[in-house]
Amino acid sequence: MALTLAEAAKLSNDILKQGVIETVIKESPVLQRMPFIEIVGNGLTYNQENSISSTDFFDVGDTWSESTPTFTQLTAVLKILGGDADIDNFLRATRSNLQDLETTVIQIKIKALKNKFEDTFIYGNSSTNPKSFDGLRRLINTTSAGPQVIAAGASGATLTLDMLDALIDAVRGGKPDILIMSRRSRRKISALCRSASSGLLETDRDQFGNFVQYWNGIPIAINDFILDTHTVASGVETGTTGGTCSTIYAVQFGEQGLCGLTSPDWIQVERIGSLESKDATRTRIKWYCSLALFSSLKAAALIGVQD
Repeated sequence: MALTLAEAAKLSNDILKQGVIETVIKESPVLQRMPFIEIVGNGLTYNQENSISSTDFFDVGDTWSESTPTFTQLTAVLKILGGDADIDNFLRATRSNLQDLETTVIQIKIKALKNKFEDTFIYGNSSTNPKSFDGLRRLINTTSAGPQVIAAGASGATLTLDMLDALIDAVRGGKPDILIMSRRSRRKISALCRSASSGLLETDRDQFGNFVQYWNGIPIAINDFILDTHTVASGVETGTTGGTCSTIYAVQFGEQGLCGLTSPDWIQVERIGSLESKDATRTRIKWYCSLALFSSLKAAALIGVQD
């Protein structure tokens, strides 16, 4: 069964782990909504759905033809994400009257873990960095033409609301659960809606009190690691730097779509203790995690988005 981080925190009796998870998801719309599957072992081999089977009408005595869906067998391996937080014993002893130094240092490290996950969630590439998992850009494969890659233009073009509708329509089996984009793309959508006097852009608060914008009922998630410097040629992405283009992703979450993978321990806070080399105490934050896209029809990318 897949659970979101927020639901997993509710099921934990560890107060520290609950606080860690709340810190991670508070400023991450993706981690607030994306469910995770607990993996016993170091990875998951699964069949990714590429196309559905077909049916037809038959007359009496007709020969029935068989049609099967197509799959690609993939393997998602859990990767080790984490870092150490060292608290100087002298500072903790002399500055604790001003603030809880240990809690502050650990919270900063947890936010760094969240940032690294969100960066890898988009740009992770196990071919160039075997230590990381594959992100959305690689799972959808925006460097190759396909039905799930919508090109704004052969070499990029100014974003229009029609392009956004085409992106949403590329996700099959229901509307996307989320639209993921850079701040520049979000600003462009707001400007287009104002100029068109469209009521399709709405604003509401999430469970943490943050304001969230919705396009046609779909929440818009800001990912600060999506670059606005992509290069596009012949309708495919050729690089992530040196250009003026960005990418907007539409994703459907769940065990039939995009899902996170995690070890049963979820995010762990491990007390390493006193260090031999310096007068400090170390705490290790770690998370064994990965991503799996169970159906290629549940995620799409609009590439070549210009301001």
